[in-house]
Amino acid sequence: MAEPHEMTAAELSRAYHDGDLSPVEVTQGFLARIEALDSEVNAFCLIDSHTTLAQAEASAQRWQEGDPLSPLDGVPVAVKDLLLTKGWATRRGSLTVDPNGPWNEDAPTVARLKEAGAVLIGKTTTPEFGWKGCTDSPLTGITRNPWNKAKTPGGSSGGSSAALAARFCPLALGTDGGGSIRIPASFTNTYGLKPSFGRVAAYPLSPFGTLAHVGPMSRTVQDSAMLMNVIARPDPRDWFNLPYEPTDYAAGLEESMRGKRIAYSPRLGWVKKIVPEVEELAAKAVKRFEAMGAHVEQVDPPAADTGDIFQKLWWSGAGFALGNLSEAQKEKLDPGLRRMVEEGVKIGKETYLAANLARGAYGSALRVFMETYDFLLTPALATPAFDVGLLSPLDDDGQAWMAWSPFSYPFNLTQQPAASVPCGFTRDGLPVGLQIVGRMFDDAGVLAASAAYEMADPHYEKTPKGF
Repeated sequence: MAEPHEMTAAELSRAYHDGDLSPVEVTQGFLARIEALDSEVNAFCLIDSHTTLAQAEASAQRWQEGDPLSPLDGVPVAVKDLLLTKGWATRRGSLTVDPNGPWNEDAPTVARLKEAGAVLIGKTTTPEFGWKGCTDSPLTGITRNPWNKAKTPGGSSGGSSAALAARFCPLALGTDGGGSIRIPASFTNTYGLKPSFGRVAAYPLSPFGTLAHVGPMSRTVQDSAMLMNVIARPDPRDWFNLPYEPTDYAAGLEESMRGKRIAYSPRLGWVKKIVPEVEELAAKAVKRFEAMGAHVEQVDPPAADTGDIFQKLWWSGAGFALGNLSEAQKEKLDPGLRRMVEEGVKIGKETYLAANLARGAYGSALRVFMETYDFLLTPALATPAFDVGLLSPLDDDGQAWMAWSPFSYPFNLTQQPAASVPCGFTRDGLPVGLQIVGRMFDDAGVLAASAAYEMADPHYEKTPKGF
């Protein structure tokens, strides 16, 4: 049997069932790894060993009695520090948030995990209020990529992705408002799914509104499907929550890709800057779907660059959330976030409403386009991971992080399910992801397509040197 930190959530669950491992020894092992190695990565901003071990002990008792709460009972899960966790501070990477709370409520996903008996291993780092696609903040400093510690793990769920890559936990929660699950998954050789908007309940509502999704992150597709089985359960606090469908996402992962209709768009018809090696790896990945019997057509979806629409909505959300901070509080903000806030408060209601109207037209056009196809494939990003401290390796203007994530934010606008699955490494050993976009509400289909690709071209067993 593999070392517990190398095991997937599914493997740990089977080991608990068979009595080969206990949630207590597994949790102790992960906590020891975090204590020994996280100083090199900075994936966690909060560890509470006492509470975590108490959860593990309760789980061990349930397994011993043959009465686990779910297959994920006792499995360690990391929680991104944008998600409320009762008793633990949720500071969102910001010096402006009072650590004293009160912290008396769980976000829906955290509540579902507790109901399922999962062990919360800690809270993971995020850029301040999740504003950008790399993970550093005035509160927690720089989070580094286990594959190359000079590089970013992406963001804004970069702490979660770094924790997964470093084998600090098998599962993590992320949020995605413009690529914040898929970006770090691509940069760290991990898997991340942005579910259809409303599929996974969110509360309180993000200031970025209906751009913001909550979803699973893991090393394998099966583990994310198991996590979806838990976190996709309903919560009445989210008034956007879709009607509950009791789907077993893990049961449908063996669906064949034979006969599936797939659109492949290497540049969405308008992306100008992309690292050639990334484009080449994505193109090779697409050919694997052809080998699986899918009908692949190279075709671009409708519309040109939607960056202007996204920027107006994203910047407005930042302005609304933080524009009324005192001058003393604004001085504590990440300078880049402060600039975005200052630009956001200048966006008038007519401009905002026009952007929202344009978003609706784009979303409608994509839904019509997807009537012809089961999936749309693109590179996950335009670049592999780049040096920490940068906003962009491609340019350095006001849209810096958008310049290298042009494949991400369009599908926050459309609210479709989209995932990043590992598809290879650059010659420098940096991971690259393939994006799989599905029809609205077809989260199970995206997971199945991801699993089919993972089986044809597995990368999840590869481990960063030193971890």
